[in-house]
Amino acid sequence: MPPFRRRRKIKPVADGPRGAISFTPWLGMILTVSSFFLYAASGLIAPWWGIVVMVAIWLVLFVLCCVWWTPYPKRLVWIGVLSYPLWFCLIVGGALVFGWKA
Repeated sequence: MPPFRRRRKIKPVADGPRGAISFTPWLGMILTVSSFFLYAASGLIAPWWGIVVMVAIWLVLFVLCCVWWTPYPKRLVWIGVLSYPLWFCLIVGGALVFGWKA
């Protein structure tokens, strides 16, 4: 048997009629990638170790988006939307608990 005869079939993500490709995973990835600016530019408020922790958290969100791109495309929008309040909670929590100041 040839090696490529039994390939896994991946169905495209279609929301609309006639198999149109959905924009939802792209929107989720755009939201997640655009939130990186907030996480990386928090050095004005947070110390260096806080930035490292926040960028590591953002990297987990980004890898999760990449992993869920095909199996769960609609969840990417929720990850992208929740990345902004998560950043806010990390900054406010760090300011309250550790005394980060601008």
